[in-house]
Amino acid sequence: MRILTVNPGSSSLKLSMVDPDGTVVTENAGARHEVAPMVADMPEPDAVGVRFVHGGTDFTEPVAVDAKVTERLEALADLAPLHQPASLHALSEVTGALPGVPAVACFDTAFHATLPDAAATYALPAEWRERFGLRRYGFHGLSYSYAVRRTRELLGALPSRTVICHLGSGASLAAVADGRSVDTTMGFTPLEGLVMASRAGSVDPGIPLWLIKHGIEASEVNEALENRSGLRGLTGTGDMREIRELAEARDAVALAALDVYHHRLRACAAAMAATLGGLDALVFTGGVGEHDPFVRHRLAEDLAFLGVSIDPGRNEDAHGDADVTAPGSAVRVLVVTAREDLEIAECVRECLGGATATAGPSEGNDLP
Repeated sequence: MRILTVNPGSSSLKLSMVDPDGTVVTENAGARHEVAPMVADMPEPDAVGVRFVHGGTDFTEPVAVDAKVTERLEALADLAPLHQPASLHALSEVTGALPGVPAVACFDTAFHATLPDAAATYALPAEWRERFGLRRYGFHGLSYSYAVRRTRELLGALPSRTVICHLGSGASLAAVADGRSVDTTMGFTPLEGLVMASRAGSVDPGIPLWLIKHGIEASEVNEALENRSGLRGLTGTGDMREIRELAEARDAVALAALDVYHHRLRACAAAMAATLGGLDALVFTGGVGEHDPFVRHRLAEDLAFLGVSIDPGRNEDAHGDADVTAPGSAVRVLVVTAREDLEIAECVRECLGGATATAGPSEGNDLP
């Protein structure tokens, strides 16, 4: 089954054509309004898979799209206002360009449907939780699902207790017990958790309330938390490469920002390990996780008390999927290229009954 994977961002779009053996034969990227021309430039697929950030509690596995499903997806737009409308637009454009080709919706939140109540529940009034569906949903699930599959292949067996670090412009961690998500750092929205490129991560909820009380419009507070906070708020740029260059030149602002970033990363990673009752494997993925050896090195040092040790040479030389574990380390440390497109294709096969392809090393893209 040849599958077209559709990965919409808030303003961009990535398409990949995946052959039955898991080989990506064609890739295309552009603005989200260019869907139809991009599809026209690619071979016709047997099926289409479209990434949706949010499935709410309705969708905990991939689903074949029909009018009823589309209506339910539209109702979830308020939970992910930056991404859900983009996915709905892409779905409409692709199905319009490929009439008769089955389409499957694949969800970032689905991987975290296994969260136990203790991890998913916010201590908020019951009437709010029930009326508005307030709970921890978690995100980056397609990336985590692929990382779990690839870790199993690289090691020959899946470790019982794994912390996966999806570190990119958006960033989160997941505690994975025997392949199942049992805790994660993002919550009701992708704002919670780690310091990110432009998102604040976890802040005292009293701060936005205080700002609104003192005359800052709620829309401005939301925009600032999404787009003008995180590393950008600390340094003026959300690009980790630029911050790293400044830090190497001993720029005080950049050095302080990295300290903030790593303080939160260390604390959240240790919390994930505590949820698991220990740590057998630490996996890095996402643009920063894959390409920044310093971030990997510093977190490994921070988690040395859990038995994590990284090989400096392997870490510096890591390209693509790599084992960077130091000899004698009690914890395996891996780098896994983020392949959301391959995971979407796998979701489509599972949903429509196609043959399953194995995960494999290949060039990948960071997630939004």
